[in-house]
Amino acid sequence: MFQDPETWVAIAFIILVIGFGWMGVHRTVLTALDHRAERIKAELDDAQRLKEEAAKVLAEYKARRASAEREAADIIASANAEAERIAGEARAKMEDFVARRTKTAESKIALAEAQAVADVRAAAADAAVQAASTILSQSVKGSLADDLLAKGIAEVRQKLN
Repeated sequence: MFQDPETWVAIAFIILVIGFGWMGVHRTVLTALDHRAERIKAELDDAQRLKEEAAKVLAEYKARRASAEREAADIIASANAEAERIAGEARAKMEDFVARRTKTAESKIALAEAQAVADVRAAAADAAVQAASTILSQSVKGSLADDLLAKGIAEVRQKLN
């Protein structure tokens, strides 16, 4: 048994472990492991805190995005309503403009008709006066003819105008 190298390795190992125990190496190793565990726990706590902060920031940005989308939808709806209102006003102004133009054209036409009727009446009156004066001057002579002619002309003009 003492001639086996594995036995001497086992004895050396046991002596080494006892030496480490007597020198307090196990306390140093355990302290180092405890410090490492505390550092890892602190890192995990920081990571958890950062995760929670990131979740809060994400929720805040989602809320802002939703608010911005609602605001954009409100702006679009407002712009559409304003465009419809402006189009309605433009349509009403155009209809009013067309109605006024039509009315103006109709009044010009009526005025032209009235002027044409007056011109026709005046021409008819002048033609009737000319015809009457020609007929009277050929059939009646003298001062009686002049009086009748003046009265007839005045009467025809009053009736035709």
